[in-house]
Parts: sequence; C-alpha cells; structure tokens
Amino acid sequence: MSSVKLTNLLKPLVEDLGYEFVGLESRSIPKNQVLAIYIDRPEGIAVEDCERVSREVAALLDVEDPISGHYSLEVSSPGLDRPLFNLEQFAQFAGENAKISVFAPLEGRRKFKGEILGVEDGMVKLEQDGAEVILEVSNIAKARLVPDYDNLFTKREETR
Repeated sequence: MSSVKLTNLLKPLVEDLGYEFVGLESRSIPKNQVLAIYIDRPEGIAVEDCERVSREVAALLDVEDPISGHYSLEVSSPGLDRPLFNLEQFAQFAGENAKISVFAPLEGRRKFKGEILGVEDGMVKLEQDGAEVILEVSNIAKARLVPDYDNLFTKREETR
C-alpha cells in the first residue's frame, strides 16, 4: 500500500487519540519491513503515548491488513531532527535549517542543506550557500530539520 493510502488510513486514528500525525516512513531492513509513524503534541511525547498509539494502530492494521508480508511497527516522536513530509510543515519551520534529498537531480544535485525560506505555489524555497534554491515538493524524497545543537546547549546552560 502506498504511503498516501497508509497516511489516509492512520492519520484520522492518531488525531482522534489527541496527537498530531507528523507522518510516516516505510523502510526495509534485512528480512523485514519497518513502518515508522511520527506523532507529536504541544507538551511533548512520552513512552506511554507511543505505546498507546502503537496498540491502536496495530489493531487497525490487523483488521485492514494493508501491508503484505512481515513488518515491524515503530511509533515515536519526531525528535530534534524532525522529518518534514508536506508543505505545511516546511512553512511551519521556515527559518530553520534542513537537509533535503530529491528524487530527480536539480542542476546535477540530489542533496541540499540550508535555511528554509518558506513555501510558494507548491514549491519549497531553501537558501543554500547564499543562493535561493526552489524545490518541487513532489520531487522531495526525504527532508529533516538540522538541529542547532550549539544553540540548544547554550539555552540549556542559561536556564540552569
């Protein structure tokens, strides 16, 4: 089943449980497929939240059986290096740095890293090496925020 169909199946369930459905990734490891679901909420995510969502999602997947073969289900918070799945998320994190890989090369490149400038007309604007790069969201294979660890640790030291 495609990730769009899985998202359409799982997003309402996760949201009914009171969480933000950030997105999902499907990846293969030797002899197994992994379905990773990212959830969030303003006060953060605890292990108990992941367990609750995992139980409910597993039950729905057992009934609907959308994935053929064996797979492992992972439910987690998006973390500091939060994955970005749609235009709304790119707009939400404008001003942050991101690493983006694309399906089809743009000017001979498949990987980009820089500040998210915003979104416009289905395109993501990124500043890389002082130049503006415009990426079609449909060409984005994977995108993640790049945490500023130095700034995070500085803020943490200031609050002590």
